Amino acid sequence: MHLKDKFESWKNQRITRRSALFALGYSLVLSTTLFSCSTPENNTQKPATSSTSDTVNTSSSSTNKVVRIVRSKQLTALAVLEKQGNLEKRLETLGYKVEWPEFAAGPQQLEAFNANGLDIALTAESPPVFAQAAGTPLVYLAANSTDGKSISLLVPVNSKVKSVKDLKGKKVAFQKASIGHYLLLKALEKEGLKLTDVQSVYLIPADANAAFSQGKVDAWFIWEPFVTRNEQNKIGRVLIDGSNGLRDSNNFFSTTRKFYQENPQVIKVFLEELQKAQVWSKQHPKEIAQLLAPVTQVDVPTLEKMHNKYDFALEPINEKIITKQQQVADKWYSQGLIPKKVNVRDDFLSPEEYSKITPKEVLAKQ
Repeated sequence: MHLKDKFESWKNQRITRRSALFALGYSLVLSTTLFSCSTPENNTQKPATSSTSDTVNTSSSSTNKVVRIVRSKQLTALAVLEKQGNLEKRLETLGYKVEWPEFAAGPQQLEAFNANGLDIALTAESPPVFAQAAGTPLVYLAANSTDGKSISLLVPVNSKVKSVKDLKGKKVAFQKASIGHYLLLKALEKEGLKLTDVQSVYLIPADANAAFSQGKVDAWFIWEPFVTRNEQNKIGRVLIDGSNGLRDSNNFFSTTRKFYQENPQVIKVFLEELQKAQVWSKQHPKEIAQLLAPVTQVDVPTLEKMHNKYDFALEPINEKIITKQQQVADKWYSQGLIPKKVNVRDDFLSPEEYSKITPKEVLAKQ
């Protein structure tokens, strides 16, 4: 697929030219990643089987409306929400059914917004910024907890690399525009290095997993459950993770502007049920491990130990979160990886709008 070569060629172009071509290039590369790299472990979107008339935005029959929510295969409340089935029961009374398409990572989810292939996404902080720069009309619906311990920089188990500084000149794999990309940038800067001091290898998680296990890259910034699987298989060890202040940003649930405008009640119900799943997940470490062991492909005892890597919490979107997200956008612009300054506030809602869709327990945290 040569994703690295494609993105590197963008970086070397003049910024004015990149501005004109960015939206087209972003769509082309992510679409190629989404539809050309499909393997069982890719978590790539399944081909659509319903007609246009069956989608939530165009259906005239209340019994045919569909809301498509990204499937999580991690130890998350979103995965619990799918497995418990409570959301389906509530939305059925409103005339909706729920589908759970799979995607390789956050950037592919937001590209699916443009292709009308997804209604609600869950990503880290960086994919929405890149999507905004590409002109995707999204809406930040809710912020999720940071969960910094669940993202790690892996090196081979027998690697001589002992610190981030030792990565200078070495190949580091990550999904472009992901939390791994962002945390690598921050970790390098903390040691006085730049992204250009390492050889960036842009790979979707499944391809990066193969490259890492075959020794084709020297390090890999990735999230759970890939981290634990590689540790258990004695392939990789954690060099650093996102704790101790390295990760200071949030995950976000987002949707398209059109879906938000046309389905506010669906969004409200979704966030209410998600909040219930968050509370249950936090309070039931053994039960969530049993529920999600088949989903994560990690055994129950290990999942119980992993439980403390997650906070299982929705956070109210406020000025602090918006300001932090703007800092993320400014960081990517300063690196020349997005072609224009992004005003993230354009795709956040007003406090009044958030008060109508956000669960009262979450609003109480303000």
